[in-house]
Amino acid sequence: METTREVVSSNCLLVSEYSESNPTQLSAMERGIQNFGCTHYRRRCKIRAPCCDEVFYCRHCHNEAKNSEEVDVVDRHDVPRHEIKKVICSLCDTDKQVQQYCINCGVCMGKYFCYICKFFDDDTSKNQHHCDECGICRTGGKGNFFHCKRCGCCYSKVMEKGHRCVEGAMHHNCLVCFEYLFDTVREISVLPCAHTIHLDCVKEMENGYRYSCPVCSKSICDMSSLWKKLDKVIALTPMPETFKNKMVWILCNDCGVKSHVQFHIVAHKCLSCNSYNTRQIQGASATTSSSRVTEMVI
Repeated sequence: METTREVVSSNCLLVSEYSESNPTQLSAMERGIQNFGCTHYRRRCKIRAPCCDEVFYCRHCHNEAKNSEEVDVVDRHDVPRHEIKKVICSLCDTDKQVQQYCINCGVCMGKYFCYICKFFDDDTSKNQHHCDECGICRTGGKGNFFHCKRCGCCYSKVMEKGHRCVEGAMHHNCLVCFEYLFDTVREISVLPCAHTIHLDCVKEMENGYRYSCPVCSKSICDMSSLWKKLDKVIALTPMPETFKNKMVWILCNDCGVKSHVQFHIVAHKCLSCNSYNTRQIQGASATTSSSRVTEMVI
């Protein structure tokens, strides 16, 4: 086997192979490929963390170990990935400066290599690429994404035309699991309001009958079928004589319009967009209707 090196960007290299007359003979650069690594990445080296001088296969392994419940709160920390200076070859245990090839045995420690991120990966099916504006490597192929300068992150090109900007959209923790979103390896969902959250966290919210954004309380999906069910529930639930003429002011979480409506124990309907995702702003403590009634009618 022989290898060629493709320059993915000024600081990233991708090694590809092609067969010679004897395809079964592996060169030194392909030895041990896919046989080393962790649950996060397949690679033939480990990193020496500059923060604690300990050795791990990747930054995720380090962060999971150093932020576990067994570690004292004051000692918990993440590895500064861009400050990594040393790696250890998994085949010969040579400790060396960060580079793609082992200076001792010559093995390629990662078919994809980014010098800026100090990142190695033998699984190139992810189509890794480095985004200079994000400052980190991402997966999915560079041609499939665009970088929004106002949001400060990359999005799929499918969203480019209808994209709504939110400054620093992913530079915060997920409001369900509290993991930092910008460099997460889990899939992210962009809600209709343009706020971001992990996809599996959105599914967890839906399983708990929560259909509003944790940031702005706008509906996260088309709720029109639920609003029709609520129309029927309210029609079949007459209020006692004492409350028939009671009026309250509500604020719609979806369109932001205030309405003066008849009080009802189940929910209050926005007069502007017909949404029941509203909150009472005068007359009693503020509550959001949609979060209280969805489980009852679904």
